[in-house]
Amino acid sequence: MIAMILAGGTGTRLWPYSRSMTPKQFLNLGSTHESLFQETCRRLETLIDPEKIYVVGSASH
Repeated sequence: MIAMILAGGTGTRLWPYSRSMTPKQFLNLGSTHESLFQETCRRLETLIDPEKIYVVGSASH
């Protein structure tokens, strides 16, 4: 099994916190002091070999 994380949005609906270079998936929004992206990676690493986790994002990120 593989996992694919979709992280290509720009986060415009969370403005002014998110910007084009810092979209919401890379903001620290929760109490864990991790971004949504980091939290997702951490959860997946308990289920799947990290070498089988792929990320789809925009070229600027």
